[in-house]
Amino acid sequence: MSEIRGPVLLYDGTCGFCASIVKFVLNREHARRDLQFAHLEGPIASELMSRRPELKSEDSVIWYERASTGQPERVLIRFAVALRVAEYIGGPWAFLAAMGRLVPSAIGNAGYDLVARHRHRIAGRDRCVIPTAEQRPRFLDLE
Repeated sequence: MSEIRGPVLLYDGTCGFCASIVKFVLNREHARRDLQFAHLEGPIASELMSRRPELKSEDSVIWYERASTGQPERVLIRFAVALRVAEYIGGPWAFLAAMGRLVPSAIGNAGYDLVARHRHRIAGRDRCVIPTAEQRPRFLDLE
């Protein structure tokens, strides 16, 4: 298993919609390219959920950042993940994230939950992410 070096997007490895989100990020991210990826079904998510039992009900995507000097561990779920991913991608997506922060979290989470509840019907189950050789080290559960 690779070492966590930066933020990690944990995603449902059995969900075509979640795989599409990972591909979307990989195709649009700018210079940073420090976001790593791992399945919710893998050891990194299991370890995180063993420490944070409130996350066990999360089944689509989770944004995770390890604690670092002067910064506590950061875990985002639901609508907050969508905003953080858009911010990470940058460009016009960062502007959309800024506008999204004006939406009350209850409304944003309700919209997120609606999509998450139907995500398997939207995109199916059997779409996997096949990273390029350059991207492969960023996928923590492939090794």
